[in-house]
Amino acid sequence: MPNLYVVLVLFIGLFIGKKIGVVSGIIIGLILDALFGRDIGITSILLGAVGLVAEFLDRRYSKDSRITIIIMALVSTIFFEVAKYAICYFMHNVELEIMEFIRILLIENLFNTLLIIIVYAGMKRLGYYLEDGFKTKKFATRYF
Repeated sequence: MPNLYVVLVLFIGLFIGKKIGVVSGIIIGLILDALFGRDIGITSILLGAVGLVAEFLDRRYSKDSRITIIIMALVSTIFFEVAKYAICYFMHNVELEIMEFIRILLIENLFNTLLIIIVYAGMKRLGYYLEDGFKTKKFATRYF
């Protein structure tokens, strides 16, 4: 199953900006924790970190390349899942099953890659539209 929330927060952080990426990651994480999680806050902190990292990736790498977006999503998914697994391991003394975890991580990354390949063109078009609305400074030059 793809981790759509990591891709969504990465998309928001890349195209809209760091502050909105972090806030949306925290809000989405809190909702997910309230609905499905054992502990409130773990997913929100990690998704907020994904939103923060996305803004720094935006400054360093191009969003025009499909390969770059796929690599960003792969790295973000790996970071999110490894950190969540490590936190759950230490907090709840969960049994360490490395091979099963790697299998699930590979399947998630494969689905995320396929998802990005399919929706990249629309995602890029919508992203640049949102980026123009959120990141550009609009001045009322007519009155100055």
